Amino acid sequence: MRANEGHAMNAYRGSLAGVVPLSREAERELARRWRAGDRKAGEKLVTACLPFVIAIALEYRRWGIPLEDIVQQGNLGLLRAATKFDVGKDCRLATYAAYWIRAEIRDYVVRAYRVVRLGTTKAERRALRFYRKTRESDPTALAAASGMTPEKAEWLLPILAGRETSLEARPDDRGALIDRLAGSAPSPEEDASAEERRGRARLAVGEALQELTDRERMIVRERLMSDEPRTLQELGAKLGVSKERVRQIEERACGKLRARLEELRDVAA
Repeated sequence: MRANEGHAMNAYRGSLAGVVPLSREAERELARRWRAGDRKAGEKLVTACLPFVIAIALEYRRWGIPLEDIVQQGNLGLLRAATKFDVGKDCRLATYAAYWIRAEIRDYVVRAYRVVRLGTTKAERRALRFYRKTRESDPTALAAASGMTPEKAEWLLPILAGRETSLEARPDDRGALIDRLAGSAPSPEEDASAEERRGRARLAVGEALQELTDRERMIVRERLMSDEPRTLQELGAKLGVSKERVRQIEERACGKLRARLEELRDVAA
């Protein structure tokens, strides 16, 4: 990303620093008011999702297109989704909009792909020359010949292969280049259904956890539900027991959870 582009994106991100996600109730109320003609309500509704657009846009950085352009296209997708958003369904705007945001970005990337510039570094120029001579399809070989990392060679190879073709063409047995953009998104209906299933799963787990003892619940949260799980040794020291005792309590708690979750699944079936 060039310096001026980076400055523009930093400024844009800074302008969104104070944006706070809406609660489900506030989101629905703003959507109803917008449908009734309240433009300010619509602005608040859309603005709350703008940071989400940036998160999706970052998935497409590796295609060499200015991030600020990708974000702008994603914002168009968000606006499109907002006009179609049905407050009567149990689905958040961000969940529903992800499909339209990605669709708009993918369409833009397809159009802009053929004008992506290569050869901005010595390694890229070496890779380009090597590819033109050999049509090498192995990223490891391309990395060795150009001096770039295997990871960089892996993302660069589809671009090199697509310089003389369209995204719909199939230069090798890996399929069309367009299929190698950030993964195809599910439909809004599939997203909503998946979110509903996740919600039921969270409720079931919450109910099952309530039936554990305080010590069992603490161990499960620290060992199985944490981004940085604690070791048996650490929990043993905290609880004043041996690590083997912690392991036994964890095993017992997991057994209780499995049994209770199976019961809840049978009830819901």
